Amino acid sequence: MVSVKQVQVTFDCAKPERLARFWCEVLGYVVPSAPDGFATWDDYNHTLAPEEQDASFACSDPNGVGPRLYFQRVPEGKVVKNRVHLCVRAGIGLVGEERLAVLQAERARLEALGAVCERVMLADEENESCIVMQDIEGNEFCLD
Repeated sequence: MVSVKQVQVTFDCAKPERLARFWCEVLGYVVPSAPDGFATWDDYNHTLAPEEQDASFACSDPNGVGPRLYFQRVPEGKVVKNRVHLCVRAGIGLVGEERLAVLQAERARLEALGAVCERVMLADEENESCIVMQDIEGNEFCLD
């Protein structure tokens, strides 16, 4: 039986670098160093054919724990709800009002980066509170 060693999450998007930098801020991720021989990603990007420029970007967990995120430009826009989404685990181990306060504070931080709150789902008999958000290109994700 083969075991998976790493996972990468890929986003189809309109502006890969912009979306990657948003997620760096959300998750504390970093942009990898530019390829050898290039001082910056812009320097590298300018060596590509025009149709390949700004076509993709990536970011990764500086601690090597979380998956690499890869962003690729596609011609079509987002038209339906995501089939897969990220959950940003901001309230792990917290319950009730304490959890909701932490989630609301994270919501405010992410809204300042351009995220949009879709809805707040308050705790009930089965689930703790969570907040459904959209990133800067409208992709849904949760604060939980």
